[in-house]
Amino acid sequence: MSGFLAGLCVAVLPLLAAGFWLGRRTARPPGPGDLGTPVEHATFQTLHTASLAAPPLRAGLTEETARKSARRLRSLLGTDALCLTDDMRVLAWDGVGAHHRTEIMDRLAGPLDTGRGEAFELTCRTPDCPVRWAVVAPLTVDDRVHGALVACAPRESAVLARAAAEVARWVSVQLELADLDRSRTRLIEAEIRALRAQISPHFVFNSLAVIASFVRTDPERARELLLEFAEFTRYSFRRHGTFTTLADELHAIEQYLSLARARFGDRLAVTLQIAPEVLPVALPFLCLQPLVENAVKHGLEGRAGTCHIRITAQDAGAEALVVIEDDGVGMDPELLRRILAGEDSPSGGIGLSNADDRLRQVYGDDHGLVIETAPGAGMKITVRLPKYQPGVHSAGRLGQLPRD
Repeated sequence: MSGFLAGLCVAVLPLLAAGFWLGRRTARPPGPGDLGTPVEHATFQTLHTASLAAPPLRAGLTEETARKSARRLRSLLGTDALCLTDDMRVLAWDGVGAHHRTEIMDRLAGPLDTGRGEAFELTCRTPDCPVRWAVVAPLTVDDRVHGALVACAPRESAVLARAAAEVARWVSVQLELADLDRSRTRLIEAEIRALRAQISPHFVFNSLAVIASFVRTDPERARELLLEFAEFTRYSFRRHGTFTTLADELHAIEQYLSLARARFGDRLAVTLQIAPEVLPVALPFLCLQPLVENAVKHGLEGRAGTCHIRITAQDAGAEALVVIEDDGVGMDPELLRRILAGEDSPSGGIGLSNADDRLRQVYGDDHGLVIETAPGAGMKITVRLPKYQPGVHSAGRLGQLPRD
């Protein structure tokens, strides 16, 4: 939390300084309907403008994001022109004097190499061109220069140079956050690859063996199981999207359970109770299926009787409440703690710890797995999924309601 507060101060304080400078430039006597001082108005306007410029920058520095944010950034500085560059070209130009693009890029070699700001006079043969000076402020992420913010004005100004440096520092913070977002996405993708790698070769072998056993005795049943196996593997190895819908995840679980029932027969009894209104809820891809696989494995392990698995998904106001429960052998709570902490990883443990980690990364620590278990007492896993979370959107199709 202290790191977050420090980052917030770094992001906000430069904007307040820029707001104060802008307020001094735009100060006017308060009107009858005005509230607050001109500086307070200018500070509010600065923060509001910055909030509009931030979302594009959180996607990184590209032509599209630069174009979307350049006008807001120019408004922050109150300059005649502003451009954003990477280390090779101008990404976006807002305002007058766009014919200075080539000259500015020719002069950026020094600032981009040293990471230090610079101001220089522009040469222009256009008599009515209003921009004569350029202030360069490098954009850095992790001490590496990614590009520059260049503000153009009619005359040299030390105040503008300082304000441009502060705004460039704020832009750099947004780019750092974008870099962190990409790192988190790469981590989640790596975890999904780990889950895919964990799809047990034994499960694949056993599923194909079961299908083969039906080829002569019940060809239609073999065909149905083969289709279920194909759809399940296609879903598990899909390459688009970090998130899916609860409907699609439950549909994949149904396909997995069809294969498990074909193998274990009457030894596996499954009850599903799904509220239709929670089916569109988005959640991390392959987040629930490993939990069900864990329930099947530990529900049948070391016992000759029937394993009962119950899966429910209920509407709980702002959340969807998913519960996966089995009456199997259970687990020692201390061993479970070590698995979730990454200190131990017996067979099946990767799925539990992976799902718990990804839920916490996406929704926060309050939304990790809640697991109730004891040796011989089965296991109950509760998952709370917020119906809305910024950045959590599924691009997949809406699946079918699992059958009882």
